[in-house]
Amino acid sequence: MMLDLVKYPVIRTEKATRLVENNQLSFDVDVRLTKPQIRKLIQEFFNVKVLAVNTHRPPRKTNRLGSKPSYKRVIVTVDSDVTLLK
Repeated sequence: MMLDLVKYPVIRTEKATRLVENNQLSFDVDVRLTKPQIRKLIQEFFNVKVLAVNTHRPPRKTNRLGSKPSYKRVIVTVDSDVTLLK
């Protein structure tokens, strides 16, 4: 299922909480997803109109035992007619 490729929403950072005020949502997704796939997935699952999709891949963090898995961080801008916090 495509929804399994969305790992989790990012709500624990200060920037992510500021983005909610501007109708933007943050997610960590699988690195294989493309922008059109992310747009389609968010539109179908949340029933919102996606205006823009911005992605970036933060650097991998390493420690003594190895490194954490890589992921892609996505910032999705949705239409302002939709209420995000119900």
